[in-house]
Amino acid sequence: MVNKDFFLALDELEREKRIKKSVFIEALETALVIAYKKHTGTSKAVTVKLLPERNTIKIVAYQTVVEVVEDKESQISLEDARLINRKYKVGDIVSEEVSSKEFGRIAAQTAKQVIMQKLREVEGEIAYSELSQKEDELVTCIVRRIEGKNVYVEINKLEAVLMPQDQSPNDRFNVGDRIKVYVKRIKTGPKGPQIIVSRTVAGFVKRLFELEVPEIANGLVVIKSIVREAGYRTKMAVYSEDSDIDAVGACVGNRGVRVNSVVSQLDGEKIDIIPWCDDSLEFIARALSPAKVVMVQVNDEEHSAKAVVMDDMLSLAIGKDGQNARLAARLTGWKIDVKPYSTFAQSAAEDEEEQPEAEETVVADETQEAVSEEKSATDEILDIFDEDLGELD
Repeated sequence: MVNKDFFLALDELEREKRIKKSVFIEALETALVIAYKKHTGTSKAVTVKLLPERNTIKIVAYQTVVEVVEDKESQISLEDARLINRKYKVGDIVSEEVSSKEFGRIAAQTAKQVIMQKLREVEGEIAYSELSQKEDELVTCIVRRIEGKNVYVEINKLEAVLMPQDQSPNDRFNVGDRIKVYVKRIKTGPKGPQIIVSRTVAGFVKRLFELEVPEIANGLVVIKSIVREAGYRTKMAVYSEDSDIDAVGACVGNRGVRVNSVVSQLDGEKIDIIPWCDDSLEFIARALSPAKVVMVQVNDEEHSAKAVVMDDMLSLAIGKDGQNARLAARLTGWKIDVKPYSTFAQSAAEDEEEQPEAEETVVADETQEAVSEEKSATDEILDIFDEDLGELD
């Protein structure tokens, strides 16, 4: 079993797999001890040493010298030990090299099994080490099998699971498909590393934009906030400290080529790209895109906002099943109540004298008109709306 070719094969494994030969030898020696005892039926203490320099294997049985023998397999009396060598004393180890002609075949089978198992273990450890650095990153993987609603993919020779809740409603997979996934979590378990990947988290879209938009990858454009309802809509607020860079334009690309590339990878999911600003009032108005917001009022104590839109913009601002308003609230971190102009104006007229002075009001438009402090709250609101309506006409 053990010959020059065997040790040359270990050298080759060390070069190809970057796994030290000593790792295999150590595992082999441990396994061969178990195999030898099982083959010979002995319980004697034995060691097995692989000697690459001699291209051979050495099996040594040993016993400890004691005054009174309690275990014949692992102990030898001082009297019997001195029959072998008069210099032995209590506590010494009496060793004897043993051989088994039949053990060669057993050793060969054991060696093959151990090497294959150790190879898988070490490769798995290396792959896990490399992959652990990719948590919260985007990776390309191959679909290996589909069981029920779970999709199992291979990443760096490790298996990861894409669970139903991490699949977009638009996703359709076949075995052999190459897909991009977001590495959500990696943890060790009794059966090895457990890798959870996703295609529904907002981070998945963020990483796609990093691939498509060089300005994001190099930090010239920053994604300040991003929220998503997978398969339907993503809202993303972007910003650049360089006034010469159009953050939204960089993400959209020439004729929409960049954003369309991301949309195609999301199977048509809508993406709203919004210019971020530190003015909460203006940011809330922008977040309700594609609807045009006329006015925003905020209550800092409750961290809530009231956004007023023209009546014909109400459904667009709220979105299907409240999705647009819901995403805008998550994007900004404010609780947003969307109101139509007609309802708000009527309510303002009725409550003219009770209008809270603590609330701030802003016209969510490019130009904001100064309003005289002497005017009543209702007059201020109506004047602002009249000016906006005049511009729309």
